Amino acid sequence: MKKIKLLVNILFFLAPLLIISQESLLDQIEYSDKDYKIGLSTFKAHKIINGQSTKQSKKKELYLYVAHRFGNINEGISTLFGLDIANTKIEMLYGLSDNFQVGFSRESLKKTYTVNFKNKIFNQNSGFPLNISLYNSFNYNSSDFLAPGMELTFSQRSLFLSQLLISNRINDKLSLQISPVFVKRNYNEERLLIENGEVVFTDGIPTFTTYDRENNYLLGISTSYKINKRTALNFEYYANLNRVSSSTNSDTLSIGIDIETGGHVFQLVFSNNQSMDDVSSIIGAEGDWSERHIFFGFNILRVF
Repeated sequence: MKKIKLLVNILFFLAPLLIISQESLLDQIEYSDKDYKIGLSTFKAHKIINGQSTKQSKKKELYLYVAHRFGNINEGISTLFGLDIANTKIEMLYGLSDNFQVGFSRESLKKTYTVNFKNKIFNQNSGFPLNISLYNSFNYNSSDFLAPGMELTFSQRSLFLSQLLISNRINDKLSLQISPVFVKRNYNEERLLIENGEVVFTDGIPTFTTYDRENNYLLGISTSYKINKRTALNFEYYANLNRVSSSTNSDTLSIGIDIETGGHVFQLVFSNNQSMDDVSSIIGAEGDWSERHIFFGFNILRVF
């Protein structure tokens, strides 16, 4: 009995030391792991929420991105708050070098295929305060409902996006990114201009209005606040600077939570946008926060 009591007392005394040693070892592992320093990056994942971050794959790193966006939570119990409806995107990202990444993806909602490239230009360090990267993507919308009854060419179904990513890790907790974006659409839908339920005529001819612009300019502002080593709270807003007045879309506003678990980053997402292709995910939100048109979803990022 005395031996048992002595052993219990020893364990009680050593337990705090063991816990402290374990935490120190975890810190050493995280900081010495040169291939996967998620905790030290400006952002935990390649995407902040919908838009790109300055993080990218290093040389020979392969990442798998699996993302889902469910239906409008405002539809209530009839669709289990949108969970009956899902848009899926699968993407592979590979680092050809430490500064150049290539990727390929396919999204189910608009049947969009994407080839993308991210090029790191500058890294934040003691002598330079910013991370700067350039992201470009070619997108092909293969859906039948893009222009029902029309035969569209390959060019008309193509969309191009170019994005300058400028971020700063302000301190251990807070990161900020500004993202000027240019989008080119080769097909722009035109609709009859209707006011007060009636078609508008000009000189006796029905007036058509352009639903989308060919050249679009946006500005994205994103932040990430690290709650602890494994968790971060993200905010993302993309303002369309030249949206046409007849457009039914609104600016994309999203809130997310990052949860890092070793080789995975799990992102919970609340956004007014259900689309996930590079262009639609930031340029044209289907929902409106003020009307509770919000889409829940998640992203899973896995490194190999």
